[in-house]
Amino acid sequence: MTGNVGILDTANRSNLRLLILLRWLAVGGQLATICIVHFGMGVALPLGPMFTVLWLLVGLNALGWLRLRRPKETRAAELFFGLLADILALTAQLYMSGGASNPFISLFLLQVMLGAVLLDLRRASALAGVAIVAFLVLTVRSMPLTLPPEIGTTLFYLHIQGMLVCFLLTVLLLLVFVRQVTRNIRQRDERVAELRQKSAEEDHIVRMGLLAAGAAHELGTPLATLSVILNDWRRLPFFRKDAEAASELALMEAELDRCKTIVRGILISSGEPRGDGVVRTTVRQFVDDCVEDWRQSRTPTRFDYANRYSPDTPMISDVALKQVIGNVLDNALEASPDWVGIDVRRDGDRLAIVVSDKGPGFAPEVMERLGRPYTSTKPGAGRGLGLFLVTNVVRKLGGTVSAGARTGGGSVLNLSLPLEGLTPAPAPAVPPTAGAET
Repeated sequence: MTGNVGILDTANRSNLRLLILLRWLAVGGQLATICIVHFGMGVALPLGPMFTVLWLLVGLNALGWLRLRRPKETRAAELFFGLLADILALTAQLYMSGGASNPFISLFLLQVMLGAVLLDLRRASALAGVAIVAFLVLTVRSMPLTLPPEIGTTLFYLHIQGMLVCFLLTVLLLLVFVRQVTRNIRQRDERVAELRQKSAEEDHIVRMGLLAAGAAHELGTPLATLSVILNDWRRLPFFRKDAEAASELALMEAELDRCKTIVRGILISSGEPRGDGVVRTTVRQFVDDCVEDWRQSRTPTRFDYANRYSPDTPMISDVALKQVIGNVLDNALEASPDWVGIDVRRDGDRLAIVVSDKGPGFAPEVMERLGRPYTSTKPGAGRGLGLFLVTNVVRKLGGTVSAGARTGGGSVLNLSLPLEGLTPAPAPAVPPTAGAET
């Protein structure tokens, strides 16, 4: 909800800026028209009241700019009252310059059109109603104009010319401003759709996390039972006499310990640390440990690992990030069993991890939907979840994931993580105890 409010505020602010710009154009256009008609054509106009209306519009724009400088949320009601003020100002100017016979009477349509695009149906209808009432009033009430004798014979042609100027002006302003307003609305809708997509993905992650935590709880009992059985087997004479059987038993125990470690990691990630404390390490050591743990159970034909992260910095060991690195390496190994490469370096205040392979590379449709669930060209149900979880874990840490083609064939996956989200916060200074010796 908060994200949607922020998006609406951004769109309303952009539209308010457009209305302020349009009002400046209206002030300049009215000033030029008044001067041409009064001084150039000799038509007597009430300059004092008409200039007062222009000054009120200038003051309204000044208040609008001050309003934009405030961080308070911009609401649709402000756009409504701004357009309403423009209609009332236009009504006043037309009242003092011929009323409904003024060729610029159709400028009401510009305000009504903007209201229809910017506002909800209720406010847009109210604005249109005000414009209709203003038009009707101007047909029966207006200040009479005193025209010079020489204009009398050409009045009809001057009226047609004024209508042409008004028509061209209205078309131009509608083309420019409605197009810009429509673009603001489209950007707002795209952002709302993006937030909804992220919310759906996060709900998907929560459901998967609950499922994983439940499975980890259920696996705890059989794993403990297997551990007891294997310990009993180790004391049997058969395993003491047969070296090959003893070796296989040791391998079974190692794999069982690995399963227990994975289950413990799932429980830690789901918020159940099982008594494990915070592990402090460094960035270089953390990545080295992640890669070493991964290599113990994987056998790529060739594995190139370069850890060029320098200078080293402290960090808190993150189980989720460790799973991310392992998942990315697993994907690379699956796509390219002959060679996998990983390069780790420091990029300013960010940790950069680049994993490369010589596989077939990412398909175009995967590149377009990178990080979406079930986005994969691999056969089988559930494919693509690994990259989906990688993207979302990295995003939660404030980082980004990008993919591309590797020179010479294959693919490259870049993980970029801000160090601020990985390094531990400095411990707060403890004030000296009153009366303590110094």
